[in-house]
Amino acid sequence: MFLQSTLAQALGDTLAQSQVAVQLAEDASDKMNLFDMALKGGWIMLVLLILSIICFYIFFNRLAVYRKTAIKDPHFMDRVNDNMKNGEIKSAQIFCQATASPLSRIVEKGIGLAGHDTKDVQMGMENAANIEIAKLEKGLSGLSTIASAAPMIGFLGTVIGMVRAFWEMSNAGNNIDVSLLSGGIYEAMITTVGGLIVGIIALFAYNYLVARVDRIANEMESFIQDFTVNLEK
Repeated sequence: MFLQSTLAQALGDTLAQSQVAVQLAEDASDKMNLFDMALKGGWIMLVLLILSIICFYIFFNRLAVYRKTAIKDPHFMDRVNDNMKNGEIKSAQIFCQATASPLSRIVEKGIGLAGHDTKDVQMGMENAANIEIAKLEKGLSGLSTIASAAPMIGFLGTVIGMVRAFWEMSNAGNNIDVSLLSGGIYEAMITTVGGLIVGIIALFAYNYLVARVDRIANEMESFIQDFTVNLEK
């Protein structure tokens, strides 16, 4: 009987501790609600929200544009070169226009310069490639600005929050409460966290898009070399 009562008591204590732990976890999750924390960050968090929306818009807009640069026909250059060899210049130009991509527009520029010196053709195609790359890079400077500015804006919010917290303490007089300072500090730090999150996302998005543009630029260079080499034959 003594052993049974001891086990029952131990089991009861364990269940009670488990319930207390669950209650504490639920209370902690309520206190650490991300939405409520974001609201406590003040107007700086609204600025960071707007920057994050701009960041995602630029990123997905550029992705959609870059997908359109790819030429789905693997025999595109072969068909262009065949038309050029057969003297069907107009057919080659119409084919490039129907493909409608930055790469095809560069090749079309080269077709239009057919009959000129090879160096002139290559220079004309490279100029066309520079124009296309400039179009592809549109918006990337905005991402770079967000990546560098968002953490600074978040830090500005933290400084403003700290100043407000110490100002409230100075006005409290002798009724200074530690919770007043700690609460003001953690609310102020929320903007730094938000700024870092937006800045890191923007930085990764910027670097990814730059890598995509570099890859497309390499494809353009390959198309230019392929076209000029076949033009010399």
